Amino acid sequence: MRNTRKLKRGRRDFAFSGLITCGHCGCAIVGEMKKGRYVYYHCTGYKGTECRKTYVREEVLEKRYSAVLGRLSFGDEVQRSLDRALRESHDDERREHEDAIARLQAEAERLQKRIHAAYLDKLDGSIDRALFERMSEEWREKQRQCEREIAWHRTADQSYLKEGARLLDLARSAERLFVKQEPREKRKLLNFLLSNSILTDGELNATLRQPFDLLAETTAIVVSGSGKNGLNSPEHPSWLGN
Repeated sequence: MRNTRKLKRGRRDFAFSGLITCGHCGCAIVGEMKKGRYVYYHCTGYKGTECRKTYVREEVLEKRYSAVLGRLSFGDEVQRSLDRALRESHDDERREHEDAIARLQAEAERLQKRIHAAYLDKLDGSIDRALFERMSEEWREKQRQCEREIAWHRTADQSYLKEGARLLDLARSAERLFVKQEPREKRKLLNFLLSNSILTDGELNATLRQPFDLLAETTAIVVSGSGKNGLNSPEHPSWLGN
C-alpha cells in the first residue's frame, strides 16, 4: 500500500510542468511535492550554474496566470465592438480572396488557351506528339495548382468569421476556463495562449501569443475609454486592420 501511494505521488500531473523556464539560467522549472500536499516549483539547475533555487508555490503561479488571462476578459459592450470590427475586417478579407480567385481563374483560362493552341499545332504537324504531351502536362499541372489555390481561398473566406468568433469566445472565457480545469487542461490552455513564461526570483512573466497579445492591449485601451470616439470605439487606431 505504501509503495502504491509513492507511485501515485510520483505520477502527479503538475499543472505548469514544461511551461516555465528559469530567468537566470534558462533551465526548465519543475514541480515538486512537499510534505505530501504542497506543490512547489523550482529550477532544475541542469546546466550546473550557480542558479538561485527559489521555490514558488503552485497557488502563486496559478494566481499570476489567472491575472494574465484576465487581461483578455471583456464585457458585452466591447464584445459588440469586436464583432463589428471582425465583420468589417472580414469584408476586406473577402475582397482580397475574391481578387485572388479572379486572378487564378484568369490564369487557368490562359493556360487552357495555350493547351488548345498547342493541340492545333500538333494537328498541323508544327510540333510532334511528345512535345505536345510534355508541354500540355506542364500547363495542366499549373491549372491544377490554380484550382488548389482557388479552393484554399474559398475555404479561408468561409472560415474567417468562424475562426475569429471562436478566438474571441476563447479569449473572453479564458480566465474562467483556466480556474475550473484540471492540471492537464490548464497546461494545454496556457500552451495555446502563451508564447513563453519566465520565472525570475519568484516573479513570473508570461507573454501572450498573437493575436491574444493585441487583443489584451486593445481591450485595455477601449475599456479605458481612450478611443477616438470614446469608450469601446472601433475607430480607435488599434482596432483598424486587426
